[in-house]
Amino acid sequence: MQKRKLGKSGLEVSALGLGCMGMSFSYGSPPDRQEMVSLLRAAVDMGITFFDTAEVYGPFTNEELVGEALSPIRDKVVIATKFGFRLKPDGKPGWLGLDSRPEHIRQVAEASLKRLKIDAIDLFYQHRVDPDVPIEEVAGAVKELILEGKVRHFGLSEAGVETIRRAHAVQPVTAVQSEYSLWWRSPEQELLPTLEELGIGFVPYSPLGKGFLTGKIDENTKFESTDFRNLLPRFTPEARQANQALVDLLGRIAESKLATPAQIALAWLLSQKPWIVPIPGTTKLLRLEENMGSLAIELTPADLSEIDGAASKITVQGARYPEELMRMTGR
Repeated sequence: MQKRKLGKSGLEVSALGLGCMGMSFSYGSPPDRQEMVSLLRAAVDMGITFFDTAEVYGPFTNEELVGEALSPIRDKVVIATKFGFRLKPDGKPGWLGLDSRPEHIRQVAEASLKRLKIDAIDLFYQHRVDPDVPIEEVAGAVKELILEGKVRHFGLSEAGVETIRRAHAVQPVTAVQSEYSLWWRSPEQELLPTLEELGIGFVPYSPLGKGFLTGKIDENTKFESTDFRNLLPRFTPEARQANQALVDLLGRIAESKLATPAQIALAWLLSQKPWIVPIPGTTKLLRLEENMGSLAIELTPADLSEIDGAASKITVQGARYPEELMRMTGR
């Protein structure tokens, strides 16, 4: 398995990680728990060492799943989880708001350590920037947890560049996690240059466009009522029909490389910077193997130029989140 280092931090992980959210949350009815335990362990056997979860996924059930599957092979894996939401009582789905007060960060860390069955969280992200808590206080709280040995690395998710700079000045940021793929390229404008300057790694989530870039979804696809894609403007039938041009582009490149659209989408991301580690999620062994196949695909400068040229002529339709959730990004 190819390895990558997240910026200058020295944290080395597999070149592809695994996003675990969909194993218990967000994409319709959760699959069988023991099947997901087996899938997580199969991922380790394939060489994946980087696993992404969060307390809000479930809530709590995803961390418990990851803990059950990976704690027996703790020495082989890097586990990332997140804090920053005020959750509903009694473990009900959803959240009541943001909460990155230092005392809350500590409470979340202690609870996550128990659910994950580990002694230290490898990478602890602020899930979304809390406008009511100065980022310096957030970074300071995580710094204390690092000094105590309960956390190893600090991360931010969907943060704006000024927030990243301010946090990094208090406690070096190891990685920033944000959405990035061929159909959401906004990070290229300010975020990637800032991360390169500061020596921070980048972890793109939804690198396959929440499944759309695989070519397995079209305007006629019906999602389960509990699938959160039903709420996303980019997933209306009209937007899916308009955005098919991007999937067609990936399909043409894939055909020439004897690959799949998903493999080309991941290979494109991996080609952008050596400190980028995408975390595609899946609940199927076959898709996990397919995603791993992207590591064997070499896109030449000519290939990348062709993809960029063709993609620049395609205007992606639909916002990636509803307005309420968009307001929680880029702060």
